[in-house]
Amino acid sequence: MKIDLSYKGDEEFTSNNENGNNVEIDMRSADQKQHQSPTELLLSAVGACAAVEIVSMIKKRRKTFVDLNAEISGDRRDEHPRGFTDIHLKYVITSPDLTEEEAVRIVDLATTKYCSVAGSLSAKQTHSFEIKRP
Repeated sequence: MKIDLSYKGDEEFTSNNENGNNVEIDMRSADQKQHQSPTELLLSAVGACAAVEIVSMIKKRRKTFVDLNAEISGDRRDEHPRGFTDIHLKYVITSPDLTEEEAVRIVDLATTKYCSVAGSLSAKQTHSFEIKRP
């Protein structure tokens, strides 16, 4: 895996993968921000990584999958490097027939075993879920 990072301007970069897909990144102040910062992208990555696994496992169990949303939050150290100390992933899964017991197992496996992004981080990670019925 390889990523090319290109300077666009002060506090702004473009990241390109080997397939030519790009992500705009900026570290501007909140009032000037147009894209996610590297730390926001990290939270997005850990949330999406586990989400892909959750959807896949729900479908493999032949349950009806309608939608999934996530709220990912993180706390960072005050001193540099300001890495994450705690990350919480909350998934809201919309399914008419997924049981609580199945969701417990699926979300736990997705976040603790199958998500390679989560496995790459030293921050304490917790997770929860909610099932919405359509």
